[in-house]
Amino acid sequence: MWTSLGCMAELMLEYPDDLLVASGKPRSEVERELKFQLAVRLFEVGQLSLGKAAELAGWNRLRFADELGRLKVAVVNLDDQEIEAELHAIRGTHHSG
Repeated sequence: MWTSLGCMAELMLEYPDDLLVASGKPRSEVERELKFQLAVRLFEVGQLSLGKAAELAGWNRLRFADELGRLKVAVVNLDDQEIEAELHAIRGTHHSG
């Protein structure tokens, strides 16, 4: 259920108590991890920008990007055409400098 809290919304997620027991972690840590994993996945599928995903996770962009790298999640997602354009721009800058 989404509820409005000023400029923020709240997502209430039901999960079994045995998830806490199985994880051996306190409720706040499990909830923080679920929120982080949601942010990672939404970033991964292109639903959130890096900045918005970091905000959802409650982290700054640099820390979030570092964690994405640790998880082997690409921080920059470019298609082949975008990669070619970037390489062309880099080569052009390199040769003209």
